Amino acid sequence: MSKDLSNSKNRDRLEKSSFALPDEEKYPIPDIEHARNALARVAQHGSEAEKKKVRAAVEKKYPSLKKDD
Repeated sequence: MSKDLSNSKNRDRLEKSSFALPDEEKYPIPDIEHARNALARVAQHGSEAEKKKVRAAVEKKYPSLKKDD
Protein backbone atom coordinates (compact mmCIF):
# COMPACT_ATOMS: atom_id res chain seq x y z
CA MET A 1 0.00 0.00 0.00
CA SER A 2 1.20 3.46 -0.82
CA LYS A 3 1.71 5.80 2.09
CA ASP A 4 0.17 8.65 0.07
CA LEU A 5 -3.50 8.54 0.99
CA SER A 6 -4.28 11.92 -0.57
CA ASN A 7 -4.67 9.95 -3.80
CA SER A 8 -8.27 8.73 -3.96
CA LYS A 9 -7.28 5.41 -5.58
CA ASN A 10 -4.97 4.59 -2.68
CA ARG A 11 -7.56 5.72 -0.15
CA ASP A 12 -10.30 3.65 -1.82
CA ARG A 13 -8.19 0.51 -1.36
CA LEU A 14 -8.38 0.79 2.42
CA GLU A 15 -10.79 -1.33 4.42
CA LYS A 16 -13.36 0.59 6.46
CA SER A 17 -11.59 -0.69 9.57
CA SER A 18 -8.54 1.33 8.52
CA PHE A 19 -10.33 4.57 9.40
CA ALA A 20 -10.78 6.01 12.86
CA LEU A 21 -14.25 7.16 11.75
CA PRO A 22 -15.20 4.32 9.39
CA ASP A 23 -18.75 5.46 8.57
CA GLU A 24 -17.40 8.74 7.22
CA GLU A 25 -14.10 7.26 6.00
CA LYS A 26 -12.24 9.99 7.86
CA TYR A 27 -8.87 9.85 9.61
CA PRO A 28 -7.16 6.84 8.02
CA ILE A 29 -5.10 4.76 10.46
CA PRO A 30 -3.70 1.87 8.39
CA ASP A 31 -0.30 2.19 10.10
CA ILE A 32 1.14 3.91 13.15
CA GLU A 33 2.41 6.91 11.16
CA HIS A 34 -1.08 7.62 9.83
CA ALA A 35 -2.51 7.06 13.32
CA ARG A 36 -0.24 9.78 14.72
CA ASN A 37 -1.28 12.03 11.85
CA ALA A 38 -4.97 11.31 12.51
CA LEU A 39 -4.53 12.40 16.13
CA ALA A 40 -2.83 15.61 15.04
CA ARG A 41 -5.45 16.42 12.41
CA VAL A 42 -8.43 15.73 14.64
CA ALA A 43 -6.84 17.91 17.33
CA GLN A 44 -6.72 20.76 14.81
CA HIS A 45 -10.01 20.30 13.00
CA GLY A 46 -12.24 17.84 14.83
CA SER A 47 -15.16 18.31 17.17
CA GLU A 48 -14.87 17.11 20.77
CA ALA A 49 -16.88 13.99 19.86
CA GLU A 50 -14.58 13.26 16.91
CA LYS A 51 -11.51 13.72 19.10
CA LYS A 52 -12.79 11.13 21.57
CA LYS A 53 -13.72 8.63 18.84
CA VAL A 54 -10.42 9.01 16.98
CA ARG A 55 -8.39 8.73 20.20
CA ALA A 56 -10.31 5.55 21.16
CA ALA A 57 -9.85 3.99 17.71
CA VAL A 58 -6.14 4.79 17.64
CA GLU A 59 -5.54 3.47 21.15
CA LYS A 60 -7.45 0.28 20.38
CA LYS A 61 -5.44 -0.41 17.23
CA TYR A 62 -2.10 0.90 18.52
CA PRO A 63 -1.92 0.49 22.33
CA SER A 64 1.58 1.97 22.31
CA LEU A 65 0.02 5.35 21.46
CA LYS A 66 -2.19 5.26 24.54
CA LYS A 67 -2.26 8.61 26.24
CA ASP A 68 -1.40 8.55 29.94
CA ASP A 69 -3.84 10.78 31.80
